[in-house]
Amino acid sequence: MKYNIAVIAGDGIGPEVVQETVKVLNLVGEKFGHRFDYQYLLAGGCAIDKLGTPLPEETLEICRKSDAVLLGAVGGPKWDDPTAKIRPEQALLGLRGALGLYCNLRPAVLYAPLKDASPLKESIIANGIDVLVVRELTGGIYFGERGLTTDNGIPAAYDTEKYNEEEVRRIAKIGFESAMKRGKKITSVDKANILESSRLWRRVVEEVATGYPEVELSHLYIDNAAMQMVKDPTQFDVIVTSNLFGDILSDEASMVTGSIGMLPSASLGENSFGMYEPIHGSAPDIAGKGIANPLATILSGAMMLRNSFKLEDEAQVIEKAVLGVLEDGYRTGDIMSEGMKLVGTTEIGKLVMEKIEKGM
Repeated sequence: MKYNIAVIAGDGIGPEVVQETVKVLNLVGEKFGHRFDYQYLLAGGCAIDKLGTPLPEETLEICRKSDAVLLGAVGGPKWDDPTAKIRPEQALLGLRGALGLYCNLRPAVLYAPLKDASPLKESIIANGIDVLVVRELTGGIYFGERGLTTDNGIPAAYDTEKYNEEEVRRIAKIGFESAMKRGKKITSVDKANILESSRLWRRVVEEVATGYPEVELSHLYIDNAAMQMVKDPTQFDVIVTSNLFGDILSDEASMVTGSIGMLPSASLGENSFGMYEPIHGSAPDIAGKGIANPLATILSGAMMLRNSFKLEDEAQVIEKAVLGVLEDGYRTGDIMSEGMKLVGTTEIGKLVMEKIEKGM
Protein backbone atom coordinates (compact mmCIF):
# COMPACT_ATOMS: atom_id res chain seq x y z
CA MET A 1 0.00 0.00 0.00
CA LYS A 2 1.26 3.49 -0.86
CA TYR A 3 0.69 6.57 1.28
CA ASN A 4 1.50 10.19 0.43
CA ILE A 5 2.80 12.23 3.35
CA ALA A 6 3.27 16.00 3.29
CA VAL A 7 6.29 16.84 5.46
CA ILE A 8 6.71 20.25 7.07
CA ALA A 9 10.00 20.05 8.94
CA GLY A 10 9.67 23.66 10.07
CA ASP A 11 12.07 25.58 12.30
CA GLY A 12 14.66 24.91 15.00
CA ILE A 13 14.97 21.22 15.83
CA GLY A 14 12.06 20.38 13.53
CA PRO A 15 14.19 19.10 10.63
CA GLU A 16 16.29 16.93 12.97
CA VAL A 17 13.39 15.17 14.70
CA VAL A 18 11.46 14.77 11.45
CA GLN A 19 14.48 13.15 9.80
CA GLU A 20 14.59 10.41 12.44
CA THR A 21 10.85 9.88 12.15
CA VAL A 22 11.04 9.42 8.39
CA LYS A 23 13.77 6.80 8.90
CA VAL A 24 11.56 4.90 11.33
CA LEU A 25 8.52 5.10 9.05
CA ASN A 26 10.54 3.84 6.10
CA LEU A 27 11.77 0.86 8.10
CA VAL A 28 8.25 -0.01 9.22
CA GLY A 29 7.05 0.37 5.64
CA GLU A 30 9.79 -1.98 4.45
CA LYS A 31 8.93 -4.59 7.08
CA PHE A 32 5.17 -4.52 6.51
CA GLY A 33 5.12 -3.98 2.77
CA HIS A 34 4.04 -0.33 2.66
CA ARG A 35 5.46 2.58 0.71
CA PHE A 36 5.58 6.09 2.09
CA ASP A 37 6.17 8.92 -0.39
CA TYR A 38 7.13 12.32 1.03
CA GLN A 39 6.83 15.88 -0.25
CA TYR A 40 8.82 18.40 1.78
CA LEU A 41 7.13 21.77 2.23
CA LEU A 42 7.77 25.14 3.85
CA ALA A 43 5.75 26.66 6.69
CA GLY A 44 6.52 28.75 9.74
CA GLY A 45 9.53 30.99 10.26
CA CYS A 46 11.59 29.45 7.46
CA ALA A 47 8.73 30.18 5.04
CA ILE A 48 8.59 33.80 6.23
CA ASP A 49 12.32 34.19 5.61
CA LYS A 50 12.22 32.63 2.17
CA LEU A 51 8.78 33.57 0.82
CA GLY A 52 7.47 36.32 3.10
CA THR A 53 4.51 34.29 4.34
CA PRO A 54 4.21 31.67 7.10
CA LEU A 55 1.93 29.45 5.03
CA PRO A 56 2.53 29.41 1.26
CA GLU A 57 -0.41 28.45 -0.92
CA GLU A 58 1.67 25.65 -2.48
CA THR A 59 2.09 24.11 0.97
CA LEU A 60 -1.66 24.17 1.55
CA GLU A 61 -2.45 22.70 -1.86
CA ILE A 62 -0.04 19.78 -1.46
CA CYS A 63 -1.25 19.11 2.08
CA ARG A 64 -4.83 18.91 0.80
CA LYS A 65 -3.81 16.29 -1.76
CA SER A 66 -1.84 14.18 0.73
CA ASP A 67 -3.01 11.35 2.96
CA ALA A 68 -1.54 12.96 6.08
CA VAL A 69 0.82 15.72 7.23
CA LEU A 70 3.91 15.29 9.41
CA LEU A 71 4.98 18.51 11.14
CA GLY A 72 8.19 19.18 13.07
CA ALA A 73 7.90 22.54 14.83
CA VAL A 74 7.47 26.20 13.91
CA GLY A 75 8.55 29.46 15.45
CA GLY A 76 11.41 30.78 17.54
CA PRO A 77 12.80 33.97 19.12
CA LYS A 78 13.78 35.30 15.69
CA TRP A 79 10.10 35.82 14.87
CA ASP A 80 8.78 36.21 18.42
CA ASP A 81 7.02 39.56 18.18
CA PRO A 82 3.34 39.34 19.20
CA THR A 83 2.65 42.69 17.49
CA ALA A 84 4.02 41.53 14.12
CA LYS A 85 1.45 41.10 11.36
CA ILE A 86 3.22 37.99 10.08
CA ARG A 87 4.16 35.28 12.61
CA PRO A 88 5.11 31.59 12.33
CA GLU A 89 2.19 30.52 14.52
CA GLN A 90 -0.19 31.72 11.83
CA ALA A 91 0.90 28.69 9.85
CA LEU A 92 -0.56 26.38 12.50
CA LEU A 93 -3.90 28.17 12.67
CA GLY A 94 -3.97 28.39 8.89
CA LEU A 95 -3.31 24.68 8.45
CA ARG A 96 -5.91 23.69 11.02
CA GLY A 97 -8.56 25.93 9.51
CA ALA A 98 -7.86 25.27 5.83
CA LEU A 99 -7.50 21.51 6.28
CA GLY A 100 -10.56 21.22 8.52
CA LEU A 101 -8.58 19.78 11.43
CA TYR A 102 -11.17 20.25 14.14
CA CYS A 103 -10.00 17.64 16.66
CA ASN A 104 -6.71 17.52 18.55
CA LEU A 105 -5.77 14.30 20.33
CA ARG A 106 -3.06 14.69 22.95
CA PRO A 107 -2.16 11.58 24.91
CA ALA A 108 -0.29 12.33 28.14
CA VAL A 109 1.41 9.12 29.20
CA LEU A 110 3.87 8.65 32.03
CA TYR A 111 6.22 5.93 30.83
CA ALA A 112 7.30 3.64 33.66
CA PRO A 113 11.04 4.11 32.95
CA LEU A 114 10.56 7.89 33.20
CA LYS A 115 8.54 7.92 36.42
CA ASP A 116 11.24 9.90 38.24
CA ALA A 117 10.79 12.74 35.74
CA SER A 118 7.30 13.57 37.00
CA PRO A 119 7.11 16.45 39.49
CA LEU A 120 4.31 14.63 41.35
CA LYS A 121 4.71 12.41 44.41
CA GLU A 122 5.31 8.71 43.98
CA SER A 123 2.14 8.04 45.99
CA ILE A 124 0.11 9.83 43.31
CA ILE A 125 1.68 8.33 40.19
CA ALA A 126 2.46 4.84 41.48
CA ASN A 127 0.16 3.31 38.85
CA GLY A 128 1.26 5.65 36.06
CA ILE A 129 -0.58 8.34 34.12
CA ASP A 130 -2.53 7.77 30.92
CA VAL A 131 -4.79 10.67 29.96
CA LEU A 132 -6.15 11.53 26.52
CA VAL A 133 -7.12 15.17 25.99
CA VAL A 134 -9.59 15.63 23.14
CA ARG A 135 -9.46 19.32 22.25
CA GLU A 136 -11.73 21.17 19.83
CA LEU A 137 -9.37 22.89 17.41
CA THR A 138 -11.09 25.19 14.91
CA GLY A 139 -13.68 27.06 16.97
CA GLY A 140 -13.88 29.09 20.14
CA ILE A 141 -11.95 32.19 21.04
CA TYR A 142 -8.96 31.45 18.80
CA PHE A 143 -11.16 31.65 15.71
CA GLY A 144 -13.82 34.05 16.94
CA GLU A 145 -14.31 37.67 16.02
CA ARG A 146 -11.64 39.97 17.46
CA GLY A 147 -10.54 43.54 17.18
CA LEU A 148 -9.40 46.79 18.70
CA THR A 149 -11.83 49.41 19.94
CA THR A 150 -12.17 52.12 22.56
CA ASP A 151 -14.00 52.08 25.87
CA ASN A 152 -14.95 55.62 26.89
CA GLY A 153 -11.94 56.87 24.99
CA ILE A 154 -9.61 54.23 26.48
CA PRO A 155 -7.98 51.79 24.01
CA ALA A 156 -9.50 48.32 24.40
CA ALA A 157 -9.45 44.95 22.66
CA TYR A 158 -11.86 42.02 22.42
CA ASP A 159 -11.87 38.34 21.45
CA THR A 160 -15.06 36.31 21.05
CA GLU A 161 -15.73 32.79 22.34
CA LYS A 162 -18.35 31.21 20.08
CA TYR A 163 -19.48 27.64 19.38
CA ASN A 164 -22.41 26.20 17.49
CA GLU A 165 -24.07 22.90 18.32
CA GLU A 166 -22.51 20.97 15.46
CA GLU A 167 -18.97 22.01 16.42
CA VAL A 168 -19.57 20.71 19.94
CA ARG A 169 -21.38 17.57 18.83
CA ARG A 170 -18.66 16.34 16.48
CA ILE A 171 -15.86 16.79 19.02
CA ALA A 172 -17.98 15.21 21.77
CA LYS A 173 -18.57 12.14 19.58
CA ILE A 174 -14.83 11.70 19.11
CA GLY A 175 -14.39 12.02 22.86
CA PHE A 176 -16.97 9.34 23.58
CA GLU A 177 -15.66 7.05 20.82
CA SER A 178 -12.17 7.41 22.32
CA ALA A 179 -13.50 6.59 25.79
CA MET A 180 -15.17 3.45 24.45
CA LYS A 181 -11.72 2.21 23.35
CA ARG A 182 -10.14 3.06 26.68
CA GLY A 183 -11.55 3.13 30.22
CA LYS A 184 -15.13 4.17 29.30
CA LYS A 185 -14.83 7.33 31.36
CA ILE A 186 -14.98 10.90 30.06
CA THR A 187 -14.72 14.29 31.72
CA SER A 188 -16.14 17.31 29.91
CA VAL A 189 -14.45 20.55 30.95
CA ASP A 190 -16.22 23.91 30.62
CA LYS A 191 -17.12 27.08 32.53
CA ALA A 192 -20.89 26.68 32.42
CA ASN A 193 -21.40 28.66 35.62
CA ILE A 194 -20.23 31.80 33.82
CA LEU A 195 -20.10 31.39 30.01
CA GLU A 196 -23.11 31.04 27.73
CA SER A 197 -20.96 29.16 25.22
CA SER A 198 -20.09 26.65 27.96
CA ARG A 199 -23.76 26.13 28.82
CA LEU A 200 -24.39 25.21 25.19
CA TRP A 201 -21.29 22.98 25.31
CA ARG A 202 -22.54 21.09 28.37
CA ARG A 203 -26.05 20.63 26.98
CA VAL A 204 -24.79 19.17 23.68
CA VAL A 205 -22.28 16.90 25.42
CA GLU A 206 -25.08 15.51 27.58
CA GLU A 207 -27.17 14.90 24.45
CA VAL A 208 -24.31 12.99 22.82
CA ALA A 209 -23.80 10.99 26.02
CA THR A 210 -27.22 9.36 25.61
CA GLY A 211 -25.78 7.42 22.67
CA TYR A 212 -22.99 5.98 24.83
CA PRO A 213 -24.67 4.50 27.93
CA GLU A 214 -21.54 2.48 28.78
CA VAL A 215 -19.42 5.62 29.20
CA GLU A 216 -19.37 7.40 32.56
CA LEU A 217 -19.70 11.16 31.99
CA SER A 218 -18.69 13.83 34.49
CA HIS A 219 -18.34 17.60 34.23
CA LEU A 220 -15.69 19.89 35.70
CA TYR A 221 -15.22 23.64 35.54
CA ILE A 222 -11.87 24.53 34.00
CA ASP A 223 -10.42 25.97 37.21
CA ASN A 224 -11.25 22.81 39.17
CA ALA A 225 -10.02 20.61 36.32
CA ALA A 226 -6.67 22.39 36.36
CA MET A 227 -6.37 21.76 40.11
CA GLN A 228 -7.42 18.12 39.80
CA MET A 229 -4.83 17.51 37.08
CA VAL A 230 -2.11 18.38 39.58
CA LYS A 231 -3.81 16.78 42.60
CA ASP A 232 -4.47 13.41 40.95
CA PRO A 233 -4.18 13.05 37.16
CA THR A 234 -4.85 9.31 37.45
CA GLN A 235 -8.56 10.08 37.99
CA PHE A 236 -8.84 11.07 34.33
CA ASP A 237 -9.25 8.81 31.32
CA VAL A 238 -10.54 11.01 28.46
CA ILE A 239 -10.99 14.78 28.75
CA VAL A 240 -13.05 16.59 26.11
CA THR A 241 -12.99 20.37 26.06
CA SER A 242 -12.89 23.58 24.04
CA ASN A 243 -10.01 25.09 22.10
CA LEU A 244 -8.83 27.49 24.80
CA PHE A 245 -9.32 25.17 27.77
CA GLY A 246 -7.80 22.26 25.84
CA ASP A 247 -4.73 24.31 25.03
CA ILE A 248 -4.15 24.92 28.73
CA LEU A 249 -5.05 21.47 30.06
CA SER A 250 -3.08 19.50 27.47
CA ASP A 251 0.09 21.45 28.29
CA GLU A 252 -0.53 20.92 32.00
CA ALA A 253 -1.09 17.21 31.42
CA SER A 254 2.17 16.99 29.51
CA MET A 255 4.11 18.59 32.33
CA VAL A 256 2.77 16.29 35.07
CA THR A 257 4.29 13.44 33.08
CA GLY A 258 7.60 15.32 33.29
CA SER A 259 8.57 14.56 29.71
CA ILE A 260 7.33 17.11 27.20
CA GLY A 261 9.89 15.75 24.73
CA MET A 262 8.07 12.41 24.75
CA LEU A 263 4.52 13.39 23.89
CA PRO A 264 2.94 13.25 20.41
CA SER A 265 -0.27 14.74 19.07
CA ALA A 266 -2.73 14.32 16.23
CA SER A 267 -4.96 16.96 14.66
CA LEU A 268 -7.77 15.22 12.81
CA GLY A 269 -10.37 16.17 10.24
CA GLU A 270 -12.88 14.25 8.15
CA ASN A 271 -12.15 10.91 6.45
CA SER A 272 -9.18 10.07 8.71
CA PHE A 273 -7.05 12.93 7.38
CA GLY A 274 -4.70 14.31 10.00
CA MET A 275 -1.65 16.37 10.86
CA TYR A 276 0.81 14.86 13.32
CA GLU A 277 3.36 16.72 15.42
CA PRO A 278 5.19 16.62 18.75
CA ILE A 279 3.82 18.97 21.39
CA HIS A 280 7.22 20.51 22.12
CA GLY A 281 8.44 23.68 20.46
CA SER A 282 11.23 24.38 18.00
CA ALA A 283 13.93 24.70 20.72
CA PRO A 284 16.24 26.89 18.57
CA ASP A 285 18.82 27.01 21.36
CA ILE A 286 19.73 23.36 20.72
CA ALA A 287 19.03 23.24 16.97
CA GLY A 288 21.84 21.72 14.95
CA LYS A 289 23.62 20.28 18.00
CA GLY A 290 22.37 16.73 17.52
CA ILE A 291 20.92 16.52 21.03
CA ALA A 292 17.19 17.02 20.42
CA ASN A 293 14.78 14.29 21.49
CA PRO A 294 13.00 12.84 18.40
CA LEU A 295 10.84 10.36 20.31
CA ALA A 296 7.74 12.58 20.48
CA THR A 297 7.85 13.02 16.71
CA ILE A 298 8.47 9.31 16.18
CA LEU A 299 5.45 8.58 18.38
CA SER A 300 3.46 11.12 16.34
CA GLY A 301 4.38 9.00 13.33
CA ALA A 302 2.89 6.01 15.13
CA MET A 303 -0.31 8.01 15.69
CA MET A 304 -0.36 8.73 11.96
CA LEU A 305 -0.19 5.03 11.16
CA ARG A 306 -2.99 4.29 13.61
CA ASN A 307 -5.42 7.16 13.00
CA SER A 308 -4.99 8.07 9.32
CA PHE A 309 -3.76 4.83 7.75
CA LYS A 310 -5.49 2.33 10.11
CA LEU A 311 -2.22 0.42 10.56
CA GLU A 312 -2.59 -0.61 14.20
CA ASP A 313 0.06 -3.34 14.24
CA GLU A 314 2.61 -1.03 12.66
CA ALA A 315 1.84 1.72 15.19
CA GLN A 316 2.28 -0.69 18.09
CA VAL A 317 5.63 -1.86 16.75
CA ILE A 318 6.94 1.72 16.94
CA GLU A 319 5.49 2.35 20.39
CA LYS A 320 6.92 -0.88 21.79
CA ALA A 321 10.32 -0.06 20.29
CA VAL A 322 10.36 3.36 21.97
CA LEU A 323 9.42 1.83 25.31
CA GLY A 324 12.10 -0.80 24.87
CA VAL A 325 14.79 1.82 24.28
CA LEU A 326 13.73 3.65 27.46
CA GLU A 327 13.71 0.40 29.43
CA ASP A 328 17.27 -0.22 28.26
CA GLY A 329 18.27 3.04 29.94
CA TYR A 330 18.96 5.25 26.92
CA ARG A 331 18.11 8.93 27.28
CA THR A 332 18.47 12.20 25.44
CA GLY A 333 19.47 15.20 27.53
CA ASP A 334 15.93 16.43 28.23
CA ILE A 335 14.94 13.16 29.95
CA MET A 336 18.36 12.25 31.35
CA SER A 337 18.65 10.99 34.92
CA GLU A 338 21.39 9.52 37.04
CA GLY A 339 22.62 6.12 35.97
CA MET A 340 21.15 6.32 32.46
CA LYS A 341 23.04 6.32 29.14
CA LEU A 342 23.11 9.68 27.37
CA VAL A 343 22.68 9.60 23.58
CA GLY A 344 21.92 12.14 20.85
CA THR A 345 19.20 12.57 18.24
CA THR A 346 20.56 10.21 15.61
CA GLU A 347 21.70 7.63 18.13
CA ILE A 348 18.33 7.22 19.82
CA GLY A 349 16.61 7.07 16.44
CA LYS A 350 18.96 4.25 15.46
CA LEU A 351 18.23 2.43 18.72
CA VAL A 352 14.49 2.58 18.00
CA MET A 353 15.08 1.11 14.55
CA GLU A 354 17.20 -1.68 16.02
CA LYS A 355 14.34 -2.52 18.38
CA ILE A 356 11.94 -2.63 15.45
CA GLU A 357 14.30 -4.97 13.58
CA LYS A 358 14.55 -7.31 16.58
CA GLY A 359 10.85 -7.10 17.31
CA MET A 360 9.98 -8.26 13.83
